[in-house]
Amino acid sequence: MSLNETVSAERVHIGFFGLRNAGKSSLVNAVTGQNLSLVSDVKGTTTDPVKKAMELLPLGPVVIIDTPGMDDEGELGQLRVKRARQVLRYTDVAVLVVDAAEGLRPADQQLIGLFQERQLPYVIAYNKADLLQEVPAASANEIYVSAEQNTNIWELKELIGHLSGGAENQRKLVSDLIQPGDLVVLVVPIDSAAPKGRLILPQQQVLRDVLDSGAMAVVTRESELEETLRSLTRKPRLVITDSQAFGFVSKIVPEDIPLTSFSILMVRYKGDLEAAVYGAAQLDRLQDGDTVLISEGCTHHRQCDDIGTVKMPNWIRNYTKKELDFAFTSGGEFPEDLGKYALVVHCGGCMLNEKEMQYRTRHAAESGVAMTNYGIAIAQMHGILRRSIQLFPAALAALDEK
Repeated sequence: MSLNETVSAERVHIGFFGLRNAGKSSLVNAVTGQNLSLVSDVKGTTTDPVKKAMELLPLGPVVIIDTPGMDDEGELGQLRVKRARQVLRYTDVAVLVVDAAEGLRPADQQLIGLFQERQLPYVIAYNKADLLQEVPAASANEIYVSAEQNTNIWELKELIGHLSGGAENQRKLVSDLIQPGDLVVLVVPIDSAAPKGRLILPQQQVLRDVLDSGAMAVVTRESELEETLRSLTRKPRLVITDSQAFGFVSKIVPEDIPLTSFSILMVRYKGDLEAAVYGAAQLDRLQDGDTVLISEGCTHHRQCDDIGTVKMPNWIRNYTKKELDFAFTSGGEFPEDLGKYALVVHCGGCMLNEKEMQYRTRHAAESGVAMTNYGIAIAQMHGILRRSIQLFPAALAALDEK
């Protein structure tokens, strides 16, 4: 995959934070070489986080995020500050932009505290350094810059690049489970919810990872799976299916062939597979009147048989035989207060970066609310969870503990 084709969820997310009129937007424009953000002398020009996926040398594919000033005022201003703080959930590297003439103020120090609390790599960029009589010495994670004069902009990018060196997801989707020359069968249902003319993102990513590992991929619909397996001259190393077809596929694939789903691979890749397996046990503990939150990381046009709002609630009701309530969130929405939910069932999170998925998992755990994943939940409800995680010893241990 070329740099330009790298999906936003796989890019390093760089957030620019600071107080109003520190020059965040000017610095973002200087770093990107684009008029990405509106610039004005009027405080509070940036009213919502502005995101741009782009190539940024020498870093490569990134998402740049310009945030509202963290000292915004009034009721509307506080909503803007709240949105800016939410950006921290999916930020890999933070840039604190400080007015060099003003120096660090208490609100800046609070931001630094937030970065440190989240163990978030950060750099302090003292902007408007051209207005200083003398530029002070800077520590290792500080730099004096001027967006106006384009001073030390390249050096700032180099510093960000150094801090972001470990930000990329080091986990593997499937390549650590297979060897060069292995045969992998991917089961891809084509129904009314499937995007016309293409595969959905998890399927694309798994297919690419299989090919990059030197293995061979065979892609088929579930309706042709039985014939596909019969036509193969050797046994597949692994079968990976869309979770919605788990029940059908598990009856066709022989027990001696490992079987898992795209969704299970995604939670292992970005979230916490063991926590999701443990969370699936809550399906058996739901009671009449409980509320289940179904959360998706993307926003899309809902179909009449949409998995999140239609199929999943029906499957859970049929499995539990309980009178349940359901709540739904999508995209960047994820409730701060999870106390009213008995369970969170999350999608695979292909449109969210690792940082955001881990935040959601951690937030649920800290709130004392079990959280599982579409693939794990569907496998549990079909009685094939143990088989679907057979390749993952730690997840099996979590299953035995639950």
